[in-house]
Amino acid sequence: MSRIAKRFLSATARRNASAADACAEIFERFGNKPIPVRKQLFDANQVQLLSITLNRPNLHQNISILDSAPKDGTPIPPGYHLVYFTPSILEQDLGLDGTDRTVNPLNPYTRRMWAGGELHWSQDPSNFLRVGQTVQETTKILSAEPKKLRSGGEMCVVGVEKTFENDKGVALVDKRSWVFQKEITDARAPPPKPEEKPLPNGNGQHVKDFQQTDVTLFRFSALTFNGHKIHYSKPWCQEVEGHRDCVVHGPLNLINMLDFWRDTARDAEEDAVPKSIAYRAMSPLYVGEPYRLLLGKEAGREESGAGWKAEFWDSYGKVSMKGTIVQ
Repeated sequence: MSRIAKRFLSATARRNASAADACAEIFERFGNKPIPVRKQLFDANQVQLLSITLNRPNLHQNISILDSAPKDGTPIPPGYHLVYFTPSILEQDLGLDGTDRTVNPLNPYTRRMWAGGELHWSQDPSNFLRVGQTVQETTKILSAEPKKLRSGGEMCVVGVEKTFENDKGVALVDKRSWVFQKEITDARAPPPKPEEKPLPNGNGQHVKDFQQTDVTLFRFSALTFNGHKIHYSKPWCQEVEGHRDCVVHGPLNLINMLDFWRDTARDAEEDAVPKSIAYRAMSPLYVGEPYRLLLGKEAGREESGAGWKAEFWDSYGKVSMKGTIVQ
């Protein structure tokens, strides 16, 4: 066993609290009141660097970001708000896995995963999030429920709502579902790699292929100030968490999903903001492995074009993330 696994196991506390107890405690601690209320300037630098990370030299249809940052007043593309309001937490206060513990249940439910959520945007162009605005973020807990895992263990499912408000009012409501599982007390070996299968051909849907590099994962972690080790520490992934490699960020793929919708449905125009997206993470995607995004009109809405279905498929025949976009 390597030094990282030994140090991890020696530092792990064993607690016997139930998921129901942990959910009741976190809701009593945070429920029905704002947790943090923060204000931040939506500066051009974060948007420019995220576009570069995503290999998108044009922020919008005709706005190049390689030579200069976008000007004040440029709309923030859907999903790009995720590189603002990053956690301001000292390293010593992070969890063992590098995650921030601002809105966490008590031990032993410390392993946080982003399971899905919904985003709803204002449709008033005067109320879009834009470069140069000072935006207020308000975070509150909506729910905390104990659930059973397929393995028989327990987890906490916590619903969080973040509202983003500029001087015109609420521009975006971001609801997230976070899953908290028990900390790992026995290091796990990665399972055998599944048999590869051909990526789906799309059957007339719009198709885009991805294969994330370790540089992209590093840059996205840096931009979101995300210390979660599953995105950059291969020893942690393989020797502790039992992953075969570093995991692609769920929020990164959420942004890729929205960007592909912008490109396909709205030709990356400047005010391309959908009404909403509902999304769910199904299984992890890994660095260096090819995967495919399928995007098509929702069944029964071909004429109106109001709904779009999106799915990320891995190289082993599984859907990794799916979403429904309403425009």
